Amino acid sequence: MKRSDGMKHVATVAGLAAVYLVAGKLGLLLAYLHASATAVWPCTGIAIAALLIFGYRVWPGILIGAFFVNVTTAGSVVTSIVIAGGNTLEALAACYLVSRFAGGKESFARAADIFKFALLAGMVATTLSATIGVATLAAWGFADWNAFGSIWCTWWLGDAVGAVTVTPLLLLWRENPRIRWTREQVTELAFLFLGLFATGWVVFGKPFHSELKNYPLEYLCIPFLIWAAYRFGRRKAATALCGLSVIAAWGTLHGYGPFARESQNTSLLLMQSFMGIIAVMTLALAAEITEHKRAEERVRNLAVSDPLTGLANYRQLVEALETEIKRFGRNERPFVVLLLDLDGLKKINDAMGHIVGSRALCRLADMLRLYSREMDTAGRYGGDEFVLILPETDAEAARLVAQRISRRLAEDGEEPKISVSIGMAMYPDDGETSNEILGAADRDLYREKGVPKKRFLLPS
Repeated sequence: MKRSDGMKHVATVAGLAAVYLVAGKLGLLLAYLHASATAVWPCTGIAIAALLIFGYRVWPGILIGAFFVNVTTAGSVVTSIVIAGGNTLEALAACYLVSRFAGGKESFARAADIFKFALLAGMVATTLSATIGVATLAAWGFADWNAFGSIWCTWWLGDAVGAVTVTPLLLLWRENPRIRWTREQVTELAFLFLGLFATGWVVFGKPFHSELKNYPLEYLCIPFLIWAAYRFGRRKAATALCGLSVIAAWGTLHGYGPFARESQNTSLLLMQSFMGIIAVMTLALAAEITEHKRAEERVRNLAVSDPLTGLANYRQLVEALETEIKRFGRNERPFVVLLLDLDGLKKINDAMGHIVGSRALCRLADMLRLYSREMDTAGRYGGDEFVLILPETDAEAARLVAQRISRRLAEDGEEPKISVSIGMAMYPDDGETSNEILGAADRDLYREKGVPKKRFLLPS
């Protein structure tokens, strides 16, 4: 390992330990049944996310952070080491199981993997930390064996809910940290979160507690989570879940809301059970909706793109051409159509096979993508013929584009060497309809080739 990589690794481990320590101490502020057992434990989610993102080699950060959390809370140095080992083993087991059976870092991309994550990381792996931790405290006399069951349940549930709420939040924001929202999306998000927080305040706040405390109004928050999942996907849904968790925890701790009981620990257990179930269902719904939207997008792309080259297909080319003709009627800005024909494709297919010939077509398609602006449309008309539509371009600029494509294609270094013949037509000088402009480009192309022209008409 290079020294810079080593320093980066040390910094990552130290940062993880510090974050774990801070989160752990905050979580233990809510430990009412036993000083070392809390129903709110975000550290599990942080540890699992860290291992999935950075790999197993950052486990010392979990061990160090967990040790300092425990040694400054209750027990001895020995018990703190053992409990920290259980916390680390829990995260390592969860990471292994999720990576092996639930897609690893991509575990929140599919609903099936989300349920696997909830089972393996949220329910199975967390039993390790709870069992080792409570048994260690009881064995050294820091906990009563008669209270083993209640302490274990509190410990386990806190870890489990921390895994299913905090891990997706960290992984999904790490996956795509950029924020690209339109003004409409910002407005809708504002209404979404204002509505969610306002509803959370009604359900878990003080103003209406005396009138509504006996009603199961926590379900009023579900429509907002569905809204977030349907309209904004997994990341916003995970964020909304964490925001609601904070509101619910605050209200429950202050004795408000449907989960408030005489025992604060019981109140937190009820609240966390609700949040854990809602988190899994909301994330699964968001993943299903995201997958459905991706499938629709793939179908739309297949409908307008050439399957070999990925460029626009015939239908998309015709639509783009008609659009430019209509745009000229509004702004009277001319555009140019380049018609490109790959020379000698049949000879390449006969001599080297159709796979090499297909690669030659893709090489030309790559050049068209390289020299196309965002407003341009490049597509495969059919066979060895391609079309490049250049809006708001004059003949001289279009000729330079054609020369660059031809020169770059000849110098791309791949075998066999290929060349392209290019015809050009300008709208409206060379025609006023789609057929006329393509026909003019066709005639110019075959003048360059020095062979008799062929008919180039769009099918009616």
